[in-house]
Amino acid sequence: MTDATFEDGAERAIRLRAETAEDLAVISALLQDAVGETDRIAWAARHRRFTLLLNRFRWEDSAGAERQKRPFERVQSLLSVESVLRARSNGLDPADPDTVLSLLSLEFRPGEDAAGTLLVILAGDGEIALDVECLDVTLADVSRPYAAIAKTAPGHGED
Repeated sequence: MTDATFEDGAERAIRLRAETAEDLAVISALLQDAVGETDRIAWAARHRRFTLLLNRFRWEDSAGAERQKRPFERVQSLLSVESVLRARSNGLDPADPDTVLSLLSLEFRPGEDAAGTLLVILAGDGEIALDVECLDVTLADVSRPYAAIAKTAPGHGED
């Protein structure tokens, strides 16, 4: 018997749930360089749910794409946060539906008991802050993968 490899899951849709900061780090890594628009944000205060539809770069498939000399892929994914008490943003205009968001990372700042603030860190100094009763985040792929328009994987040069 052999251990599973990272590539074993490359063709399956991702569906992950985070209840701890360590879990959230995995989702954050998968969402790095995901893009979306402000009109894909939904804040359902009554249901205490925040959702964001993103076009996620398939980091889990990038090595295979390079090795096989095929296009990199993206997939539409839904980021859903439950138990949200308050949502606010800084550095973006939610009224402008064409604003493109580029997600850099997700961070959790714990408060009392299980509560805290989930930060959605965006490129260009933007962020969305969600005060949560507890950490309850889901990432689910909701489309089939498609060829990324860019011919290269996202890169992050060091300053």
